[in-house]
Amino acid sequence: MPALQRLAASTQQVVAVLTQPDRPAGRGRQLQASPVKACALSLGLPVLQPESLRRDAAAREALRGLAPDLIVVVAYGLLLPREVLEIPPRGCLNIHASLLPRWRGAAPIQAAVLAGDAQTGVALMRLDEGLDTGPVAAMRAIDIGPADTAGDLHDRLALLGAELLMTQLASILDGSARFVAQPAAGATHAGKISKADAVIDWRESAVVLDRRIRAYNPWPVAETRLDGAQLRCWLARPLPGGERAAPPGTVLAAGPEGIDVQTGDGLLRLLSVQLAGRQRIAAGQFANGVALGGRVLGA
Repeated sequence: MPALQRLAASTQQVVAVLTQPDRPAGRGRQLQASPVKACALSLGLPVLQPESLRRDAAAREALRGLAPDLIVVVAYGLLLPREVLEIPPRGCLNIHASLLPRWRGAAPIQAAVLAGDAQTGVALMRLDEGLDTGPVAAMRAIDIGPADTAGDLHDRLALLGAELLMTQLASILDGSARFVAQPAAGATHAGKISKADAVIDWRESAVVLDRRIRAYNPWPVAETRLDGAQLRCWLARPLPGGERAAPPGTVLAAGPEGIDVQTGDGLLRLLSVQLAGRQRIAAGQFANGVALGGRVLGA
């Protein structure tokens, strides 16, 4: 919510905040407000929560009645229909978490980690009816470190996007900002992530599995099986060198430093794990209570 907080603290008037409807969450499946809604209410801002701007004509009319000069979109999760795109005279501006045209789509941060990209960033893009295909006013890049998770990058990019928005907002509102069409070359797509994507295949290399674990932290969290029970893997790192000494998934060592698992190419040291129904703990602590040597994960 850094962009919303920065806008609310500026001289601009935020006439309303749109977010998706409250959804069931937790074991009790009680309706829970999104963090965006909670932030907006704490700032004293009116909140609109239409189920669909495409199907709800009344919601579109309510939005039109607010007469916004500009609509700022951050991870809304739904495509805006043409009728909404045409409401604000300065258009709809999206803060997108990638260096467009690389990683258009729903999960650009995770995709960048999975691909082993050296950099990612944020782009200020004017929305059109395509999927992240509109022209770009400004971009800013950051490096992806070898231990960065998707959660780490999300938080850094949220702050960077808010900062970039505030530096460009005046020129966008007065019409002097220059929007440049995205090149066709280099466009890639980052599709939605499901829990099934996070199931570890130990036949992959240690390098690839390290990326997968970091990409799916904090959601949906990479997982494997230990005696048929779910074992979530929150953090890991590949170990240098080593030839294959056992079938993929075999635990070769387990001690205070972590749990070393044979992969299809190299060893992966698990650093933080969580057994189903338990708390997340250091892998070395987990190894103290469970005999793991020679066990095969994934079964």
